[in-house]
This record gives sequence, structure tokens and C-alpha cells, in this order.
Amino acid sequence: MKLARAIHFDESDTRVFHNPARTGEWCISGGFEFSNWSEADLVGKARQAFANGWLGCETFGRVSFVAVTQIESGERDTLADRLAQHFVDVYGAPSLETAREVAIEELSQMADLCDEHAANTLLTVARDLTEAGVRETYRVIEAQDAGLEQFAIHGALDDPQS
Repeated sequence: MKLARAIHFDESDTRVFHNPARTGEWCISGGFEFSNWSEADLVGKARQAFANGWLGCETFGRVSFVAVTQIESGERDTLADRLAQHFVDVYGAPSLETAREVAIEELSQMADLCDEHAANTLLTVARDLTEAGVRETYRVIEAQDAGLEQFAIHGALDDPQS
């Protein structure tokens, strides 16, 4: 099974999100956070989180890019438990059992999105607020195989012209 981990190419997420996700933490879309939002809620860093932030499953912070990778079933179970507790603590879910069902559904949706992509494929999310609710679209950036010749410096150490 595949899921996605937070990845950072620079420090921009630390400036654009109230709470940036930690590099390497497992992520889901997290669009549920915005289900009751209106245009009035879409200001500043909250707007940035809405517009293109994946939700980290450890810090519950946001990140702009995630990378597809394998996840073990035990890790997925731990994530489901962590998400369920978050749903109880933050969103008032009536029980851990009910919240765990929703957590598993959220993880399954993310796994479905990731399963069709090779490892290291990057994903971004874009959200719009419509009359029907939050609409999410995804962008896929395929992993590129970089050959050594793209990075190697050719020449001999004893050749002064290299």
C-alpha cells in the first residue's frame, strides 16, 4: 500500500502556514477541516492552508508537497488511531470507534490517490470553495530518473585543463 509523506524543498511552508507539517510525516488531504468554511474564513495563512495544504497526521500542520511512498499496515493502523483521537479532540466526534471509521476512510482515499503513482511522485492539492462545498484537484509531478552524468564533473585530477 502507498501513502504520501510531507516533503520540503525550501523553508516557504514555515512562512505561509500557521502550523507547518514536519518533513517526513504521513499526510492526507485534510479537506474536511474546511467543510464549514465560507469566503470570510479565507484570509492570510488560513487561506493558504485551504488553497493548497496537505494535512500532516502527526503535527496536524500543513505542507505544500507530498511524495508517494510505501506504508506498512502497522503504520497505517497507528495513523488511523492518531486521526481518530484528533477527530474526537478537535472536531467532537462522539466516540473513538466512530472516529476511527472516518479516519480509515480518509486514509483509504489518500491511498487510492497514491496507489496509481510510482514511488517519489510528488503531489500537490488545490482547493476551491464552491456552492456545493470544497472542490479538490490534484497535480502530479512524476519522479525523474537523474543520470549520474547530470551531476558528475568529467576530467582527470592530474589534467590541469579539466
